[in-house]
Amino acid sequence: MLTELGTILGVWAHPDDEAYLSGGLMALARDAGSRVVCVTATFGERGTPDPRTWPPHRLAERRTTELDACLRLLGVEEHHWLGYPDGQCADIPPSAAIDRLSTLIADIRPDTVVSFGPDGNTGHPDHQAVARWTATAVDHAAPAHTRLLQAAVSDTWADRWRTVNDRFQVFLPGYPKTRPEQALTLHLTLDEPTVDRKLRALAAQTTQTSTLIAEMGPAAYAAWIAEEAFTEAAPLPHHPCPRCWWNPDEARWRCATHS
Repeated sequence: MLTELGTILGVWAHPDDEAYLSGGLMALARDAGSRVVCVTATFGERGTPDPRTWPPHRLAERRTTELDACLRLLGVEEHHWLGYPDGQCADIPPSAAIDRLSTLIADIRPDTVVSFGPDGNTGHPDHQAVARWTATAVDHAAPAHTRLLQAAVSDTWADRWRTVNDRFQVFLPGYPKTRPEQALTLHLTLDEPTVDRKLRALAAQTTQTSTLIAEMGPAAYAAWIAEEAFTEAAPLPHHPCPRCWWNPDEARWRCATHS
């Protein structure tokens, strides 16, 4: 099925989202000769429990370097930053973010877009905002054949790793919103070489993963990251206004000029 995905565009909120949720997919697609482009909304400058050691400007610079190394290991050569503030994506005017993504989509003309689902996977508000932007931008600017695959958490994975996820507070309260196997469009169980490659890519993002890998141990961590799951988003209801954005919580179009 990977060869059928064609040109892939990934749209994510923070450095490491792309590797955790689609690192194997990207590596396998690149190995198959597919074009893969990655977009990251923020520099992840607030992603630390130790802001004294890692003030935002310093962490942003470090995470930029880490993501470059990560993507090289996965074979991804095309990357774009949106440069929005970490933790504040929900406050960005949706039309501005959607316009930027629409421009990229019109230029790249992806066959498949991968991003978060409306739940944001972990429940993070930045993830959920990026999901809204991406779904709307795909509707506005993508070729008619383009598919939108949204990262999902399978029931079986959530059950298997519940203790680990709770221990490390991977998900916000009330999350994940899991999916049964039959609801998944694409469910990858990565082979050992691909898992090893994904592990090395994540390990390159040292500020985010070194403590977790050390505490879990490389073998358990590798097993934990060995699955990637996606559901296919349904097309949005037609709406003629290009300034509007789709609000999945309300199941309707919204924008600054439409209540």
